[in-house]
Amino acid sequence: MDYQNVRGTQDFLPEQESVRRKIRRTLEDTFIKYGCKSIETPIINYTELMASKYAGGAEILQEMYTLTDRGERDLALRYDLTIPFAKVVAMNPQLAMPFKRYEIGKVFRDGPIKAGRFREFTQCDVDIVGVESQAAEAELMMMAMDAFEELAVPITIQYNNRKLLYGLLQMFEVPENVMNRVILILDKMEKINRTTLVKELKELSLTEKSLAQIEHFLEAVPSLAYFESYQEQNRFIAEGVTEVRELMDYLQALQIDQLCIFNPFLARGLEIYTGTIYEIFLADGAIKSSIGSGGRYDNAIGGLIGTDESFATVGISFGLDVVYTALDLAGKVEQNPREIDIYIIPMNTEKQALQLASFFRKTGKRVEVELSGKKVRKAMDKANRENVGKVIVLGENEINANKIAIKDMESGCVDEMEFKF
Repeated sequence: MDYQNVRGTQDFLPEQESVRRKIRRTLEDTFIKYGCKSIETPIINYTELMASKYAGGAEILQEMYTLTDRGERDLALRYDLTIPFAKVVAMNPQLAMPFKRYEIGKVFRDGPIKAGRFREFTQCDVDIVGVESQAAEAELMMMAMDAFEELAVPITIQYNNRKLLYGLLQMFEVPENVMNRVILILDKMEKINRTTLVKELKELSLTEKSLAQIEHFLEAVPSLAYFESYQEQNRFIAEGVTEVRELMDYLQALQIDQLCIFNPFLARGLEIYTGTIYEIFLADGAIKSSIGSGGRYDNAIGGLIGTDESFATVGISFGLDVVYTALDLAGKVEQNPREIDIYIIPMNTEKQALQLASFFRKTGKRVEVELSGKKVRKAMDKANRENVGKVIVLGENEINANKIAIKDMESGCVDEMEFKF
């Protein structure tokens, strides 16, 4: 039997899982502080839902794990938490708006594997439905800043608006049927060299004029003013400029505008996005890819319901695994973290040791009782190896005297405590 993990999956041993729990708790506590409510959605969904035109788009569908059940129904593992959430809103019209939810759960993508990127991974998502203004985007960006400040990981956020790119490509006479593919290629600008990027654009059979205009855009150093020169000629650009200006005002009011950078080339390849988009990066660049991302997707919920009604929706997602990798690279993963406060070593006194452990656990202590019959010396070796806080050796003398000795493993000091067995 091959005991290797499936490629793109991994086991997390106690030391790693201790750090991952800290990340989860920090993110979850931050989400709750912002008034978000928790939900949980199924890992297995109908393929039709996950492959909806309002979902992730053609590229992500290539990475979707599909299967069939005994009834020969077409099913798929969720590749993100967004579409299952949109389904929840579509199925529950009684939800009071605005509705702010968070969910932390496993997702699956049969995609490339690199640092911090796996095929089975945990996403931590927040979405807000029912807020049309850029205040929702600003709040989620502020939330990201707060969460990573708690984790002591400096970050920057790059943002853009899909309407700017879409409108600009309309001005460049890019055909509608290849629009999203062009946007997807532009999204690779910082990942591939210019020659390869232009080669991919040429493969789409764009006109020479369109190609020249796109190349000119790529060679420019466009600010928001670059797009403003087009806003009288294209309504998408006009809307995008207005939304970016509004967002900038909020970011300035929150005093995070210096850490949030407008990037006109940021595209986010997923077709679901309709407005503001953003990606979170480590400030020191130790990981080149983003450690979180999100944006506005106003058409997904209405599309799933089968109506033209728009549901103002914006979300943000953090990858637990890539955040762990970021902490590890920054040297912030504690080696041999303390998991046990008190370690009780019974000397043929297991029953009383369990009574004592129960007492301490009710006071909030993390307690382990040595139940495998280890001799005291080997048990003390284990206590040292596992960074235990305090040790109690419990024999008949301690029980008869109703008094226990508690040894602090760091200082070596011993305190006595009365306890009636």
